[in-house]
Amino acid sequence: METTSLFIKNMVCNRCIRVVKEELEKNRLDVRSITLGEAVVTGHLPAEKLQEVREILADNGFELIDDKKVKIIEKIKTLIVELIHHKNTGQHLHTNYSDYLAEALHMDYHYLSTLFSSVENTTIEKYIILQKIERVKELLVYNELTLSEVAYQMGYSSVQHLSNQFKKVTGYTPSHFKQIKENKRKPLDEVGLN
Repeated sequence: METTSLFIKNMVCNRCIRVVKEELEKNRLDVRSITLGEAVVTGHLPAEKLQEVREILADNGFELIDDKKVKIIEKIKTLIVELIHHKNTGQHLHTNYSDYLAEALHMDYHYLSTLFSSVENTTIEKYIILQKIERVKELLVYNELTLSEVAYQMGYSSVQHLSNQFKKVTGYTPSHFKQIKENKRKPLDEVGLN
């Protein structure tokens, strides 16, 4: 049976998956599978139905992606977000990101890096750092791990390396960040945006 893949921007968490699935099913689409950034539905979608889907997604803060290069960028972002925010163990963060992305997307990393930089006006490396710092913020707010455990889980070589990078990105030391009463975290779909 024919299927159609829909690539969806800003779909970065399990709640996003649930909302997109519910909205597509309300619109009488048979959702075959759904993951971060992509939904696969049964059948071919005519232009009118595709426009309805585009509007439904937009009403919920998502965007349907058409451009091939933008789809690749969104896949890169989705893979990074999944790896940093949604995997259960810290071992995956000790992985080489360039090899991981090249293998997962079956593309040359140099091409992916150049494409990402030209579209996003930042490097994949900086995007990874911003995502890692956002995850560190989350772990600090939960206050369940020591800073050493956080550094290890996030793949930093030392607490000092984590602290230096954290301060460079946020302007705060991790310990000062923990003391701040107001929430300084960002929604994942806004990480990396200026």
